[in-house]
Amino acid sequence: MKKKTTSFLIRIIHFFKKEPTKRKARITYDVIWNLTLVLSFLLVVGLCFGFGIGMGYFTSLVKDEPLRSHAEMEKQIYDYEETTELYFANNEFLGNARSDLEREHVALGDMSEHVKHAIISTEDEHFYEHSGVVPKAVLRAMFQEAANTSARSGGSTLTQQLIKNQVLTNEVSFERKAKEILLALRLETLFEKDEILEAYLNVVPFGRNSSGRNIAGIQTAAKGLFGINVKDVNLAQAAYLAGLPQNPYAFTPYTKNGEVKENIDAGLARMQTVLNRMHKEKFITDEQLQEAQSFDIKASLIPKQPSPFEQYPWLTMEIEKRTTEILAETLAKKDGKDLNTLKKDEKEIYKNYAQRQYRQNGYKVHTTIDKKIYDAMQQATQTFSKFGPNKSYKGESYQEETGAIMIDNKTGAILSFVGGRDFNKSQINHATQEPQQNGSTMKPLLVYAPALENGSIHPGTKIEDSLDGFKWPKGWNPGNANNKENGIVTIRDAIKHSYNIPAAKVYLNNASTKPISYLEKMGFTTLHENDRGAASLSLGGMSKGVTVEENVNAYTTFANGGKFIDAYMIEKIVDKAGNIIYQHESKPVEVFSPQTAYLTTDMMRDVMQGTAGSLNSHLNFRTDWAGKTGTSNNYYDLWFVATNPNVTFGTWLGYDKNISVDPSGHRRNLELWARLANAAYQVSPSVVGPKITHQMPSGIGKREICGISGLLPSEGCRQAGHVTNDYVNLKFLPTKADNTVKPENFVMINGKLYASLPTTPSEFIESKYKNSSLSIERSIEDGKNPSPVQGVTLSGNRLAWQANKEADVLGYYIYRDNKKVATIKRDSSLQTTIAEAGDYYVVAVDIAGKLSSPSNVVKIEKEDSQNEDNTDESSESNTNQ
Repeated sequence: MKKKTTSFLIRIIHFFKKEPTKRKARITYDVIWNLTLVLSFLLVVGLCFGFGIGMGYFTSLVKDEPLRSHAEMEKQIYDYEETTELYFANNEFLGNARSDLEREHVALGDMSEHVKHAIISTEDEHFYEHSGVVPKAVLRAMFQEAANTSARSGGSTLTQQLIKNQVLTNEVSFERKAKEILLALRLETLFEKDEILEAYLNVVPFGRNSSGRNIAGIQTAAKGLFGINVKDVNLAQAAYLAGLPQNPYAFTPYTKNGEVKENIDAGLARMQTVLNRMHKEKFITDEQLQEAQSFDIKASLIPKQPSPFEQYPWLTMEIEKRTTEILAETLAKKDGKDLNTLKKDEKEIYKNYAQRQYRQNGYKVHTTIDKKIYDAMQQATQTFSKFGPNKSYKGESYQEETGAIMIDNKTGAILSFVGGRDFNKSQINHATQEPQQNGSTMKPLLVYAPALENGSIHPGTKIEDSLDGFKWPKGWNPGNANNKENGIVTIRDAIKHSYNIPAAKVYLNNASTKPISYLEKMGFTTLHENDRGAASLSLGGMSKGVTVEENVNAYTTFANGGKFIDAYMIEKIVDKAGNIIYQHESKPVEVFSPQTAYLTTDMMRDVMQGTAGSLNSHLNFRTDWAGKTGTSNNYYDLWFVATNPNVTFGTWLGYDKNISVDPSGHRRNLELWARLANAAYQVSPSVVGPKITHQMPSGIGKREICGISGLLPSEGCRQAGHVTNDYVNLKFLPTKADNTVKPENFVMINGKLYASLPTTPSEFIESKYKNSSLSIERSIEDGKNPSPVQGVTLSGNRLAWQANKEADVLGYYIYRDNKKVATIKRDSSLQTTIAEAGDYYVVAVDIAGKLSSPSNVVKIEKEDSQNEDNTDESSESNTNQ
């Protein structure tokens, strides 16, 4: 066998050594070589041609794409929505503002290394090696696209994904892909790898958080799932987070309601994939892999967290409203415009833009709200058990509502408020919205303080609490709450007991000084043109009403020595770069003199023993409160506002519709006010219950004045009882005595006093100095002669008759033989003793001195009087007592 094989090989060798064979071999080689050269040339030409076509096509796709600068690229990749953060006072975090997507920026240096490695291993293992694009991956993706295969692998690097999310759209097209490649290459030349990775990790979506909100960015994800900062996550948590971006809403562990899903296996499986890739890329050891794989991710998820809006609905909405207004004003100002003077449509454009900025620009909004006081007040409101019953209005049921607000006097900062009882039942913020009639809380603001300011009254000034003798506007007669008139009272007492008639008189007497201008200085924005000059405004009858905030804010003027400081809630707004774009500045407005402010405050101190007297039994602390109660018509609105040297606090009680509050509402509102004040004091006693008192300024002294006129006392004023000893503004201290106080003439009819007439018989007239215990009414003459006296009889020496019940009859004259011998007053006995013989009759006399016709005549014979001496004298003496 071996010999045969050797012989065969020898023959083959001899064959190739033959010259014909060699010649044929050379020809074949030349043909193959030439053919290879031709084919190689054609291949190179084809490749060049194809590359040229491809490049031409690529160029045509990106020809309109501008060459972006570093600044432009930086602006675009970092231009993502960030959630605005809200803060209580003292930098205490409240929560995130309402938005469609929550996101919080975090620097790469503040991220766990595990997070960086997990993302790179999973999304782009060659991130630190490529220049923005991996050609092999791109070609693979293009082939899969061209072949329309169902199984596709991702061809995008982290750089490309960042470009797609931040610069381009999610459109599926070759043009978009070409631009993505071009911009990715451009981005890699302009930015460091860590800058790109940081931007990516702040952009990518991560599903939902424990409040059910949509989230993006690794920091928001770490907080939203595990309740910790991203720098503090462990390996397993980092892997779980890194796995979410592939399919955020499939892998997220939370439902849209913020509940943990029963089954989170999809997310856990993805976590295992991430861990395995980290291990493959040598980012973690075998031991770390095993430890992470055994970690209980579900147990580390935080439970459902109520959103700030769920916890603080009225507060977060109020912050959003006020911040949006500030941003809109700022935007308009940048354009050289005043937002308040713009037309409605243009104003709405700025407001809408400001709204988007508020929800997307990652601001930090710092407020004035004291969290401890705010929480305490909400709790006190929720546990108050004495609200009135639900009532029906046009077929719908409404609950009794409340609104309250506490303001720092010196700064105007709103420390706390109560928006209502239940946000789910009424979304109206009863502290800052929905103007209400402010009733008698208007009196110090509009009536008494302006009158003190112009010197027309002092606290000791006296005024008649009576409708009589005053020229009232046609069709308007104010009445007191108790439906009584209280005679002559001081201004101090009128405030203490909240009498309406004196307040209306003071206001109308000072109407020419335009007291409504003081309300405008104190921040009333709801005044209507119809309110100007309206007498009912003095008692709180407004066309639109006033909010609790504005009404309470006005009262801070008295505690501030007459300076009004507008209330505010937004302390400052900081952008995401740390720049303060808004800082509140208080601008005091001079309204009253310090003397007026103090005198008004001092009189309101007495209210605490007057209409607010029941308050003291409910307060758990003492401080220098000065306040005013208020009730609108039909008991629709009940108020109490009080100020101390630190804060001013007020409450409103009523319904959202014109429904009368129960009669007990005034007492219940005072008790609610005390309950809220107690709650605030318990958590912040130094703020709510200062030990200092309202300080009296110079220019005030205690002096005697004639209260009825405001002049110095005269002897007549003293005898009339009109002298008062009270504080006065020394600027308006009188220099002349009141010599106008004279004795007044009056008559008495049925126990009432009536002013006498020039023709009134002198024997019926009494003269006294008019004082607070003596109310003399107008004459009641009817213009007719009295009717004759009936039933005159004589029994022994007793003359008797029947009463004349006509209203203007003063009394009776007794005649003997047509000569007047006695005068009997109406309120005296209807009989008298006579002794002298003669013919007797009785005549009625009225206030005008008119006489009735004589009565029937009765006779006494002479012998009947022989034993009597001085009868006429004793009789007349008796009857004139």
